[in-house]
Amino acid sequence: MQQWRVATRAEEETRLLGRSLGKAAPAGMVVLLNGPLGAGKTCFAQGVAYGLGVAEQTPVTSPTYALMNIHQGRVPLYHFDLYRLSRVDDLEDLGYDEYAEGQGLTLVEWADRMGEPLGSSLVVTISSSGENDRQIEFTAVDPAGRQLLSEVKSTWEAARSAENL
Repeated sequence: MQQWRVATRAEEETRLLGRSLGKAAPAGMVVLLNGPLGAGKTCFAQGVAYGLGVAEQTPVTSPTYALMNIHQGRVPLYHFDLYRLSRVDDLEDLGYDEYAEGQGLTLVEWADRMGEPLGSSLVVTISSSGENDRQIEFTAVDPAGRQLLSEVKSTWEAARSAENL
């Protein structure tokens, strides 16, 4: 599977979809998360964190000003937000290379703001199609991304059945 598109109708569903990714993701994966302001990127990232086992009482917010947050779960979540970065060189200053493809899951919001594409296994693009409706498109970039995408889809379908969505 190279691409998969899914619609969610509420924040809880978007978070549940992110949780499906977090449950399936192994250490060393890089996921690029794109979409306009207010599309639901942070909501999706919260689900990823909770799927990785980050405690649900832990606030998972977009690190717009901090630029990077680390959340501890079964593997660490390295959550980057590139909204305020203007140059790819700024990533080096953040130590991005030390985190990407390391011991955790690297999730990068606003990755499309960088002129040069970042290496990744999976690209997730979120767009709003109504007040709470979202279109979420997954694109697998490499074999690891295709494997992850297949597992996310299976986990999502099982979760939706369990939640009666």
